[in-house]
Amino acid sequence: MSTFIQKWNELSEVKAELAQRDWFMGTSGNLSIKVSDDPLRFLVSSSGKDKRKRTVEDFLLVDEHGKAIETSTLKPSAETLLHLEVYQHTNAGCSLHVHTVDNNVISELYGDRGKITFKGQEIIKAFGIWDEDGEITIPIIENYADIPKLALAFTSYVNKDNGAVLIRNHGITVWGKTAFEAKKQLEAWEFLFSYQLKLLSLQNLLPTKISI
Repeated sequence: MSTFIQKWNELSEVKAELAQRDWFMGTSGNLSIKVSDDPLRFLVSSSGKDKRKRTVEDFLLVDEHGKAIETSTLKPSAETLLHLEVYQHTNAGCSLHVHTVDNNVISELYGDRGKITFKGQEIIKAFGIWDEDGEITIPIIENYADIPKLALAFTSYVNKDNGAVLIRNHGITVWGKTAFEAKKQLEAWEFLFSYQLKLLSLQNLLPTKISI
């Protein structure tokens, strides 16, 4: 039980930090954290809850099929299956999914390419890439309404203990070995998305608005 409480509190703290950034608009987004490996058990966001508030109904404990362990009127997040794919195919301990304006715009701008690559940004070190002029790529998949179909597209990119996937006009899912690692990666990706959009905006202004 102590592990359950520890993991609950850990995920609750991450939720509070992301809520302060206003990354859970309209009850969107979901979070999970692994409680045990054998059998697989993890806490996942309850569906439809205001994630800017902290309550005893924030998370549900689910099994290796993504089903709630205890009978409840609450339902696990509709995207629990994506979190399940992460825990079944990697040694990750936490998975986070948020919808932001920046990640949605980036996913639409680069969706036809199926990916976007960032190069030479100092914050790439947050992903453990220390090469000079290093680069990192995030895949972009289509936003299938059918969750099993979405999970199938998603899982083809779930092959490392740390990673991220953009879902077109939907949001980003990141995962890491710990809640801290997952949150760090999420923050780094959102930094890169924001940077790219600002850069594109300035490039559009340069010919007529800025004299250099």
